[in-house]
Amino acid sequence: MRAGGGAGGSAARQGGGAGGSAARAAGEERALTSVAAGDRFEGEKPEDLPRLWHVTLSVSGEEAPLKEVRRALEQLAHDHPFLLTSRYANDHAEIRYWEEARDLHDAAAVALRLWGEHRQTAGLPPWEIVGLEVIDRQTYHQRIAEGYGPPPASPVGVHPF
Repeated sequence: MRAGGGAGGSAARQGGGAGGSAARAAGEERALTSVAAGDRFEGEKPEDLPRLWHVTLSVSGEEAPLKEVRRALEQLAHDHPFLLTSRYANDHAEIRYWEEARDLHDAAAVALRLWGEHRQTAGLPPWEIVGLEVIDRQTYHQRIAEGYGPPPASPVGVHPF
């Protein structure tokens, strides 16, 4: 989703609310503001850092030969041994791994760069990221215990869907 939002947004969101500036011109980007990742409220104690995050990255795009997709994912796993498992088909793939990061924002940022930054070196297909899930270790294990989470990543490696 683009930072500017789409047509039909409220006047308040577009700056046209009471006391706000005039609405943006079509196509003009809106600056997003939020609390910086890792900022804490006064008196709040930092948690033990860094933490482990379970990441599932889903990508898809135009069909590619299965042998090339498998070879590229194996190369990515070789270059980055933190990858637990990859599943693939000729038009999509899913990569699951544990990331050590200060917070969810950092883990997600690393995950969102993974595919694009390693397309050339690993020979990955020119697919786009279509899904990302980042959950903390406690949530991952809670889901497994309750029987509704993803099965543990075994066998580790690169496998067809």
